[in-house]
Amino acid sequence: MNPTKLMKGSALSALAAAMALTALPDEAEAQPREMQERIRAAQGDRSETRQQRRAQRQEARQRARQNAAREFRRTQNGRRAGGRDRTETTGNNRVDFNEARAQRRAERRAQRQDNRGDRRADRRDFRRDQRADRRDNRRDQRADRRDFRRDQRGERRADRRADRREFRERNRTYRGDRNRTYVDRNRAERRAERRREARRDAYRAGRRDERRRDAREDRRIRRDAYRDGRRAERRRDRWEDRRIRRDAYRDGYREARRDQRRARYHDGRRWRHYDRWDHRRWRNNRRYNWYNHRYYNRDIFRLGRYYAPYRDYRYRRLSIGVRLGNLFFGSRYWINDPWRYRLPEVYGPYRWVRYYDDVLLVDIYSGEVVDVIYDFFW
Repeated sequence: MNPTKLMKGSALSALAAAMALTALPDEAEAQPREMQERIRAAQGDRSETRQQRRAQRQEARQRARQNAAREFRRTQNGRRAGGRDRTETTGNNRVDFNEARAQRRAERRAQRQDNRGDRRADRRDFRRDQRADRRDNRRDQRADRRDFRRDQRGERRADRRADRREFRERNRTYRGDRNRTYVDRNRAERRAERRREARRDAYRAGRRDERRRDAREDRRIRRDAYRDGRRAERRRDRWEDRRIRRDAYRDGYREARRDQRRARYHDGRRWRHYDRWDHRRWRNNRRYNWYNHRYYNRDIFRLGRYYAPYRDYRYRRLSIGVRLGNLFFGSRYWINDPWRYRLPEVYGPYRWVRYYDDVLLVDIYSGEVVDVIYDFFW
């Protein structure tokens, strides 16, 4: 590298920097001075126009007052002349004098009221003019500030352009004079490190996306499994209900045929059935006093939550004779040990069934409610 060229380039750059630094304060001082002179000139013009407006308003008010005074003197002279004639014709009577004095007082009072109204109007006009002047001043100040900011922005842009242009010129001179034999040995290492960081970030982003996909897939699998389980459960319930009805029908039919002679008796008037359920007779038997039994054994009657066979189904108070759907008296709702709750044993097609907090006795052949106890469980 030629040392003379290096010294020459560095000296030129230092000289340009020193000239730019010395020129900046002069330009910075010149800008506010021009702006202040412009603002002062605008304020002087506005103050002159305001003074002219005020002088015109004062002259107009003075003319109006002079005209009003002339009119008042004219009316006073006319009234005095009329009063003299009246006193001469009436012989200078005291009654006429009092009337004239009262009339003059009324006229003076009216004149004072008129003067007050004029003064109020003048004050209103003065305040209106003051407000208008303040509005004009504010508007002019805004316009001046806007112009000043616009000029400053333009000057700053021009300065930045000049700085960029100077910087480019300086870089060109440096690029022409710099040492091209210099080699940055760490550049390759920095590039390799940047590549490794990019791969690491991509790997992390991919792992994050993969975890999100796995979570979505797990949720979908659990949802499908829940739906399939619900479907399978409903299928098992229907199959169990069909089997129970079929077996109950067979057992009841066999028992009916076997005990046909024992099931009926004649009381002298008509045939009666032993096996027909009587929902009043068992309540009179003290063995089945479930109410007292519940009082002393509360935990037995405190069952878990009741899950209806249908999702949107709500509690309805059922009575004897109502027919239920087969899902309401499936095997999972049966009370398999009625004596634990001091309920009578049932036979044939009858089953004690839980319905929310109530207990129903249902004929599982027909679905008819034969007996019901409300609020049986807690």
